[in-house]
Amino acid sequence: MSAPDSLTVAQLIATPGGNWGGMEKHTADLSEELARGGHKVHVLAHPDYRHRFSHEITFHPLPVQWGRRNPLLKLRLRRMLRKLSPDVLHAQGSKAAALISGMETQGSVTVGTVHGTKSSHRAFDKLDGVIAVSKGILEVLSHQNTILIHNGIKPQNNGARTTHPVPGNQAFAVAIGRLEPVKQFGNLISAWATVNPALPLYILGEGSEAEKLRAQVQRLGAESFIKLPGYEYNPAAWLQKASVCVISSEREGFPYALIEALLARCPVLSTPVNGALDLLPAESLATTTGLNALQTLLSVQLADPGSLRKSQEACFEHASRELTLEAMANRTADFYYELLSK
Repeated sequence: MSAPDSLTVAQLIATPGGNWGGMEKHTADLSEELARGGHKVHVLAHPDYRHRFSHEITFHPLPVQWGRRNPLLKLRLRRMLRKLSPDVLHAQGSKAAALISGMETQGSVTVGTVHGTKSSHRAFDKLDGVIAVSKGILEVLSHQNTILIHNGIKPQNNGARTTHPVPGNQAFAVAIGRLEPVKQFGNLISAWATVNPALPLYILGEGSEAEKLRAQVQRLGAESFIKLPGYEYNPAAWLQKASVCVISSEREGFPYALIEALLARCPVLSTPVNGALDLLPAESLATTTGLNALQTLLSVQLADPGSLRKSQEACFEHASRELTLEAMANRTADFYYELLSK
C-alpha cells in the first residue's frame, strides 16, 4: 500500500462511449478531486472519454464496448491492473463491477458505486465495499460493507457564458436532463399545460425524444409558455435566476439537477425518486411518479412560490455543507482507507 496520505486509485467506467451522463460526470469529478488531494488517479474507460479528463489524471483506453463476459476484455483489464498495481480499484456501475468481480487484484481493495436501482446488484457482491449514492439504493443492497455517499459537484460558475440566453426580466421555471423516456418530460409538459401557471417552463437538454416533445408542445398550443431550447452548457446560471426547478423522472440514482438547484438556492419540486426523497420536504414531492400526482403537486405548490422557497431553506443550507465535490471526495477517500485498514 502507498503512504497513508497518498493512494493509487484506478477508476473503471465500462459504458461504451458516446453518452456522457451522471455516472460518467461523477467519475470525472471524483477523479479530479482525488488527484487535487494528492492521490495518483488512473481512469480506465472507452477512448471516447479521454478528452473529459485533465492531464492530472492518467487515462488508459479500454475496449469496454465489448461485452462484460468477453475474455479478451478481461485479459486486457487484468494486464492493465497488474501493471498499475493500484491500492484501490473502484468500479463505477454494475458492468464495471461485473468485470472486476472475483478478479485477482494482487492486494488492491475493490470498491463499487451503485448509481441506480436495478432488479439485481449481484455484480457488487464479491467487492470489498460498496457505495450507494442515495438512501433508496442503500436500502436495497445486501452487501455487508456499504456506505451512503451523496454526489457532490464543483463550485458553480454562475457568471460563465451560457449556451442559450437566460430569460431576463421574467420569472420562469426550469427542468434539466436528457430528453429520454425515463425523465418523463412528456408528463411534465402535459401537467404544465393543464395547470398553466404564470411561470413559463424551459426544459434544457437534448435526446431521443426531442422532436416528439416539441411536437407535443405544439399540439397543446403551449409554445408561448413551454420551451425546449436544447442542451445547456451552464445550467447553474439558469438555476440562479429560476423560481423553481422541476424533476419529473420515473426513477433516478441521484439527479445532478437536484444538487445544482439546491446549491443555487433554487426550490425544487419532484416526483418521489432517489435523491429527492433524501433531501426534500414531503410537501415538495409528488405522491407517485405518475402524471396526475405531478399535476397536483404543481397546482398546489406553484400557487405560492414564496412559501415554497421558505420551506426549502434548510435544504439549501444542507446542500452547501454536504453536496460539494470536496465533501464527496473526502468521504470516498475515508472509505478507501477504512477498507485498506481491514
